[in-house]
Amino acid sequence: MSAVSALSADEKKEFILRALPELGTEAIKDPGFLPRLLPVILGLIRESGIDLGQLLQLANMLGATAPGNGPE
Repeated sequence: MSAVSALSADEKKEFILRALPELGTEAIKDPGFLPRLLPVILGLIRESGIDLGQLLQLANMLGATAPGNGPE
């Protein structure tokens, strides 16, 4: 953890973007993990000042354009 803390802000962002998909895919297999993760993510969103309603709209738009969600 201290090695990650020593990274610059840009390096931390890049680390998160690269590590989260792999770590998340593995961790989400544990059904008890998501209820522990969600409050952490919601706390980050609240701290950022992002409106949850706007975030949900964005998620819906992104979900509509995700591979496999269009007409076949």
